[in-house]
Amino acid sequence: EVDWFSLASILFLLMFAPLIVYYFIMSCDQYQCSLTDPLIDLLMGNKHLSDIWNKTPTLTYTAAGIYIIWVAFQVILYMFVPDFCHKFLPGYVGGVQEGAVTPAGVVNKYEINGLQAWIITHVLWFANAYYLHWFSPTIIFDNWIPLLWCANILGYVVSTFAMIKGYFFPTNAKDCKFTGNFFYDYMMGIEFNPRIGEWFDFKLFFNGRPGIVAWTLINLSYAAKQQELYGQVTNSMILVNVLQGIYVLDFFWNEAWYLKTIDICHDHFGWYLGWGDCVWLPYLYTLQGLYLVYHPVQLSTASAIGVLMLGLIGYYIFRMTNHQKDLFRRTNGNCRIWGKKPEYIECSYMSVDGTKYYSKLMISGFWGWARHFNYTGDLMGSLAYCLACGFEHILPYFYIIYMTILLTHRCIRDEHRCFSKYGKDWKLYTAAVPYRLIPGVF
Repeated sequence: EVDWFSLASILFLLMFAPLIVYYFIMSCDQYQCSLTDPLIDLLMGNKHLSDIWNKTPTLTYTAAGIYIIWVAFQVILYMFVPDFCHKFLPGYVGGVQEGAVTPAGVVNKYEINGLQAWIITHVLWFANAYYLHWFSPTIIFDNWIPLLWCANILGYVVSTFAMIKGYFFPTNAKDCKFTGNFFYDYMMGIEFNPRIGEWFDFKLFFNGRPGIVAWTLINLSYAAKQQELYGQVTNSMILVNVLQGIYVLDFFWNEAWYLKTIDICHDHFGWYLGWGDCVWLPYLYTLQGLYLVYHPVQLSTASAIGVLMLGLIGYYIFRMTNHQKDLFRRTNGNCRIWGKKPEYIECSYMSVDGTKYYSKLMISGFWGWARHFNYTGDLMGSLAYCLACGFEHILPYFYIIYMTILLTHRCIRDEHRCFSKYGKDWKLYTAAVPYRLIPGVF
């Protein structure tokens, strides 16, 4: 059943999330990234909504062509270029991998080649920038708002298609979820793993390809625009490119591990993932670089080192916490965490068919500090991106505010699911590890 709060939240997001994205991008284009000036203009009667809308760039054939070529190129890399990186990169897991068991008992196979797609894309980008000169490195920034309309079109088309597909020709009917509420089903999705053919998986492609591969290219385009406008790239822009680049590369290096995360293992594919991956991610996760085009910030050496250290320490915590969990799971606890055999709580749970299973919840290493300490590292990195932009405007700090809300909500979702699964054993676990994110605080 869909409770009233969930329905209200979903209606709010469906109505206002696209407007929020537009407002942020428009405020940079027309108001030098001030979030308050547009509202003041409207409230004081200095401008009407039509004035702001009429100054907004419209969809162009150039932007449509760029976007179609971009998505088609990523589809080709995803579908038709088998992974070769795992053959020569030690420690990298690529090629055909199995996902988690779905609620219907299906184990899907995936072609893990995101790192390869990222490398090929960026090699071509730099080859063009320095040798081929087919297009300007500022092409993304120069067409940023027209590309927004293209991204919205794809996001809505994909989400609508996924819903129709779930009703009339699902990949696996047993892995569909119908609540009877149109808005909830459209937002959160009906099909668990919608696919076209054997290999085109909507979740993996849209979660990890057009948006995240583009993330670093968008930042590079911002840096190129800064160079064009001011004759230099500031150290804050370099920090944003480097720290977010590490995050993106980490995602692709661990793409096989990503198959076991909440996005793939629990979420159905609807507007939340379809539109979110096409629009929300590339447009709002890159606000720091966009802001620095309009407000170049040159940090002092001490400040730059401080931001860099915060970002790197956050990344280290994020990566090592996930590594400890992965090692513990792969070895069933027969490993060493921080030089010692890990401690854990033995849990049991019942499947829908009445079969009893056993599991282990680790309470050693970072997982003894907090139940979601990987999110803590993620938030430290997010804060570093924002701090690189200084304190003149709140706009670049949207990311840390959003990520705090998102990851706190994920904590609650995950723990509700775990309590339903493990019952009294989960209470023993939370007693052993009482904090969620920040030891001693929360």
